[in-house]
Amino acid sequence: MRKLFTVIGIIAILSLVRLSFVSADHPASESENELAKKEITIEEGTDNLSEAKKSNGALKGIKNFFSYTGFANATLGHIAMLIVGLFFIIIAIEYNYEPLLLIPIGTGIIIGNIPFVPGFQIGIYEDGSVLNYLYYGVVKGIYPPLIFLGIGAMTDFSSLISNPRLMLLGAAAQVGIFLTFLGALMLGFAPPEAGAIGIIGGADGPTAIFISSRLANGINILPDGTTVKNLIGPIAIAAYSYMALVPVIQPPIMRLLTSKNERKIRMKPPRAVSKTEKILFPIIGLLLTGFISPNALPLLGMLFFGNLLKESTRTNRLAETAKNSLIDIVTILLGITVGASTQADVFLTPDSLLIFALGALSFMIATAGGLIFARFMNLFLKGKNKLNPLIGAAGVSAVPDSARVVQHEGLKADSTNHLLMHAMAPNVSGVIGSAVAAGILLSFLL
Repeated sequence: MRKLFTVIGIIAILSLVRLSFVSADHPASESENELAKKEITIEEGTDNLSEAKKSNGALKGIKNFFSYTGFANATLGHIAMLIVGLFFIIIAIEYNYEPLLLIPIGTGIIIGNIPFVPGFQIGIYEDGSVLNYLYYGVVKGIYPPLIFLGIGAMTDFSSLISNPRLMLLGAAAQVGIFLTFLGALMLGFAPPEAGAIGIIGGADGPTAIFISSRLANGINILPDGTTVKNLIGPIAIAAYSYMALVPVIQPPIMRLLTSKNERKIRMKPPRAVSKTEKILFPIIGLLLTGFISPNALPLLGMLFFGNLLKESTRTNRLAETAKNSLIDIVTILLGITVGASTQADVFLTPDSLLIFALGALSFMIATAGGLIFARFMNLFLKGKNKLNPLIGAAGVSAVPDSARVVQHEGLKADSTNHLLMHAMAPNVSGVIGSAVAAGILLSFLL
């Protein structure tokens, strides 16, 4: 026991000695409890400052994120174009107006008008963006010839071969192109721009894109040193819009320019066409139209090539691909990129409104031109050779929509009078005629 008290006493003495030495070395030092308290206070202050900095950083991050969203960059122009895109989709689904065209275009309009901050390779006009690469097929006129290849592979020219004089109706309907060209010149558009606008009258979207990519592309330089305007977007949208609205625009004009008795005229059935004639037609057609209008060869060459694939019966696989898979893929790409090119800051201009007005006028003139010329032809025809003038309205190249409208109006006048096959002749000749007209314009304006 004595040993235990001795050890405890020694430890107590050593502790006192240590404390005395600490007090002598640090006379002004604070107690350990106070130091501990201060350390806790400093740590709490540091944590609060760190939390404040984190809070401010989070707010800045949120603000920065919001500045890049579409909500922060939206304008009335964007909202207006988004409504247009939704309108295209609605009428395509609800009223079945050219859904294969208007749904891709409407979706493209929405994609092109989601507001964004430039410089991140998002927009269709920004170099290096995905949309810009896809748009290359529009700007360089790649998509239209591929569309024509598919059209050729799915078109039967038998009605035109059996009655070649109906080709005149397709030619007469192209008057709308040239009259609108003159009208655009009078409104102050440069000749290349006016030529691209005029082609809307043919109601042929691919041809309108092809010629505008060559004439009104924002690249060509005019003789006075100014650069032509980029009108591809407005022209393409106008052309496809009027193609979709064929069942709305044409019937009133058809009823206005024809009498009820004329609408009841029965045409004699077309003669049977041999296989040899069907094979020779695309070859002869390519040679004739190619020599008349070489500038339209990318369109006409592919049109007749596609038809030769179909009629030769030796290339069925190629014909099937051209009229199904290929044309579907190109239609998707064309619709999306044409729609996306309608960015509000580029599309919403006074020129766009003028183009839509001129396009509507051009289309109406083209329809009237075919109807009036059909009535003129009847002055020289007798008996069963007379034409039902309604088929003249199919001279525009909206295949086969114009021919269907003719059929519908003919059945209204006489429920047993079927005009579809007769109307297909001027309809397909309108496709050829609009391409030839485009080549003629290019030869003068390039």
